[in-house]
Amino acid sequence: MRAEASPSLTIGFDVTRTKAVLRTTEQYQSDLARIAARFPAGVQRGPLAAEIDLDDFLVWIGELGAWPAPDSVEWENELVELVNAVLDDSETAERRLEDAESGPQTVVHLDDVLPVLGPEWTADLTSFQRRDIAQLLSLRHGANFSVPGAGKTRVALAVFSALRTRGEVQRLLVISPKAAYESWKYEVSHCFRESPRIHIVDKKFNPGAEVLVINYERLDRSLTSLAAWLRAFPAMMILDEAHRMKLGANGTYGSACLALGPLSRRRLILTGTPAPNGAKDLENLLSFVWPGHGRRVVTNAVAGGNLAYASQVLKPLFTRTTKHELGLPPFEPRIRYVELPPLHREIYDAIFNQASARAGASRGDFESLGRAMLRLLMAAVSPALLVEGASRYEPLIYQVPPMQAPADSSLYALLQQLPRYELSPKYAEALKIVAGNAAQGRKTIIWSTFVRSLTTMEQLFASFNPVVVHGGTVDREEQISRFRADPACMVLLSNPATLGEGINLHHHCHDAVYVDRDFLAGRFLQSLDRIHRLGLAPGTETRVTVLVARRTVDEVVADRLKIKLEFLGKILDDPSVQELADMQEEVAVARGMDMVDIQALLGHMRALPD
Repeated sequence: MRAEASPSLTIGFDVTRTKAVLRTTEQYQSDLARIAARFPAGVQRGPLAAEIDLDDFLVWIGELGAWPAPDSVEWENELVELVNAVLDDSETAERRLEDAESGPQTVVHLDDVLPVLGPEWTADLTSFQRRDIAQLLSLRHGANFSVPGAGKTRVALAVFSALRTRGEVQRLLVISPKAAYESWKYEVSHCFRESPRIHIVDKKFNPGAEVLVINYERLDRSLTSLAAWLRAFPAMMILDEAHRMKLGANGTYGSACLALGPLSRRRLILTGTPAPNGAKDLENLLSFVWPGHGRRVVTNAVAGGNLAYASQVLKPLFTRTTKHELGLPPFEPRIRYVELPPLHREIYDAIFNQASARAGASRGDFESLGRAMLRLLMAAVSPALLVEGASRYEPLIYQVPPMQAPADSSLYALLQQLPRYELSPKYAEALKIVAGNAAQGRKTIIWSTFVRSLTTMEQLFASFNPVVVHGGTVDREEQISRFRADPACMVLLSNPATLGEGINLHHHCHDAVYVDRDFLAGRFLQSLDRIHRLGLAPGTETRVTVLVARRTVDEVVADRLKIKLEFLGKILDDPSVQELADMQEEVAVARGMDMVDIQALLGHMRALPD
């Protein structure tokens, strides 16, 4: 019996499934070297193997046509499926772009959406949800960038229901923040006549579940179990609040998502803020959905700097319901400037000068600049926050070592004396706003990055019976319930890292005050949507005030957020996001700063105080 010839080239994934691995025999050793050199990111791993980043492999896949023995090439099945899916969607998107002015085109029409969901589907759908479902079903993979409150969870489950009815998938893996667990459990039980078996992955893993929900923090250590679960039956994979993996392969969350993505038949991402810091975030998100094609189309779209053109190029790749379509009453956040009183100004300038003296030496030290930025943010609120350092309840990403000031220095004495002589103007202004709102029977949510700032305001606002919710709050649900239900509780104090996602306050609270903000535009938008989302009563007035200390780092943050919001609004063709700009997991310590943020911060630190 004649033995089959060995393949001249085998192509498959590496163990992380973020790279393609090419292996050959000694006969084709020189051919492999030439092929690897054709890929910009091709790296030889010995004479008979080469690795290529998956994105680059898919972009330059046509270079494989130069292989001298194409009939003896052997492909890994999972990689073949991924390549075919990406090429199919790429062709569909390009056909749509040939007539971009005609608007989104769909294979599934609006009137046909309900029938394709199957007999098990029982939930109601709005017209814009049916439109989004139709568009998502027209591509093999998809992205839903609708604003919070538009029902992205229900839309995603409807897409799953249609695919399950077709027999294309049998299982659903959802990766989401912990705060979204309740929403997924509720929607799964509410949308189907007979609910699929759902399991929230904690310490135990249920391999028999039809729907698995797991948080981003647990993802990395569950990869083996999840990979086996995805391989067992055809599955769909959903990333909820997908901006959490915006660092892509450079972040823990992103690399884990990218490793699992090729094992799923269908991929869908959900986020209202897909590019909070610019095009790079969007590239990484779309690279999960469409490896190779996603990064290339974003890069090409924004290369010329014409964001109106870029939004038209990208529009076939995602669906988005805007706040205007939700029919929400408009609101205009306002900046309220405060002046630092004399002692506060003296301390801020001393800290500023100390940071500026180190700025040149720290120019390439991202973490040092991040700590300097945090200290300046703290100092703009109240320099007393720097004396004892961060609370033990703060998430690690916010912790800053105590500022070292010699005990015999004037700065040390000023830091100690400040609370006795001056109240932070931001606290005073926030207190004034809360008092005015309470007199009108209106509850207020106060946002601040720093836990010690929240606990300080808890004491200052004691007469308004405040509740405080941060990362160390053990009875979070009870505290939020008290804020909603207790008429005497007029204030909720929290940080966007804790309550910026996954909670609805719009039925009980219509006023928000930002004591401070950082460079994370996405987190700012998410926190705004806690009180401004679908379900607001007609005529509801939403009032948002941002406190900015003049001649401080606050002004740098405001300018950078304005630029980021303008980019996001234009790339999504959403005027409501652009209007916010007109207001006047991962690099943790730097709090969302990119290189342009760093340049702006350095420019601020080089300037001399007036």
